[in-house]
Formats: sequence, C-alpha cells, structure tokens
Amino acid sequence: MADCHDDHCCAPAAVDERYRRILWIALAINAAMFAVEIVGGLTAGSVSLAADALDFLGDAANYAISLAVLGMTLQRRARAALLKGLSLGGLGLWVAGSTLANALAGTVPEARLMGAIGVAALVANVTVAVLLYAYRKGDANMRSVWICSRNDAVGNVAVLLAAAGVFGTGAGWPDVIVAAIMATLSLTGAWRIVRHALDEMRTGAPASVGGR
Repeated sequence: MADCHDDHCCAPAAVDERYRRILWIALAINAAMFAVEIVGGLTAGSVSLAADALDFLGDAANYAISLAVLGMTLQRRARAALLKGLSLGGLGLWVAGSTLANALAGTVPEARLMGAIGVAALVANVTVAVLLYAYRKGDANMRSVWICSRNDAVGNVAVLLAAAGVFGTGAGWPDVIVAAIMATLSLTGAWRIVRHALDEMRTGAPASVGGR
C-alpha cells in the first residue's frame, strides 16, 4: 500500500461542483425509489422488485458515501470505493438467496404492478446513469458510482421483461430468472469495484481504465 509520500496519494482532490450536485440528485432519486419499490415488491410478491428496491437503498448509501469523501485524498476515496464494492457484493448474495427461496416456493408475483413500478424505476435509473456518464472513467470511487448506476438501468429493463414473462405465462419463473441475473450483476460489479479500489490503495495512483 502506498505510504502517503506520493502527491497522488495524499493530496486532497479538487471538488467538481457539478459532480457534487449530480450526486445529490442521484441520492434523492434513489431514496425515493427505494420507498416505492420496497412497498411495491412486497405487495406484488416479486423478488426481482424487492431486489431492485434494496439496490436503490444501497445506491443511496453509496452516493452519500461518495459525497462525504469528495475532496479527500485518493487513499480515502479508494477505501470508500472498497466499502461500496463489499456492500454491493453482500447485496448480490442476499438477492441470490432470495431468488432460490422464491424458486422453491413457486411464488407468482403480480405482473401489472411489477410492470408499472419497473417503468418508474427505469426512468429514474436512466436519468441518473445519463447524468453520471461523463464520470465513468474517473477514480475507483467515481467508477463505482457509474457501475452501480449502469447495472441498475440494465436491471430495470430485466424487471420489465420479467413482468411481461409473468403476465404471459402465469408462472413465477421469469421473476426468478431476472432476480438471478440481477444477483450476478451485483456480484460482478462488486468484484470490479473492489479490484479497482485495491489497486489504488496499493499503488497510490488512479487505477488504469482497462474496461467499462
């Protein structure tokens, strides 16, 4: 790990005020959508909606952490990214367990409610992803925010496909399949965030951008 004799490691970062405003907007959107989706997911009996609701909650916390470390040293921002990566991985494991439980129970969710909430969630996440797109190749902390937002938008499209599948088949397996995909997205995104954060903590310099 870098020893903080390096300017990249110890120097406070310049704060991008536009980025700060975007994070506040993203925080507000995610907190509101968590409340909508957790109620809707429980009402509809949909594991994919419930998983997406927890994802909104996790992202709201992540945006709050990102706001807290703006202007701090690279080492501290990397530690924040590491925390976010580990929390995203924990979410992925929870979704995987819930998916298995619903598959064994044979739960059939309410497709129309799933679809309506899924559309609202997609609009919210696409809005946030568009706002954050310009920051997708920043340090590990910025990249962690972008990866979470991108995964959320992909996940919402999948929820809508699940709703259509449940409506068309009258069975719960489309919901289970989508929840499994969302768990995979969470786990792979978590691995990428953790890897970038550990690289920055070790070298004291922004991790190279080798992928999205």
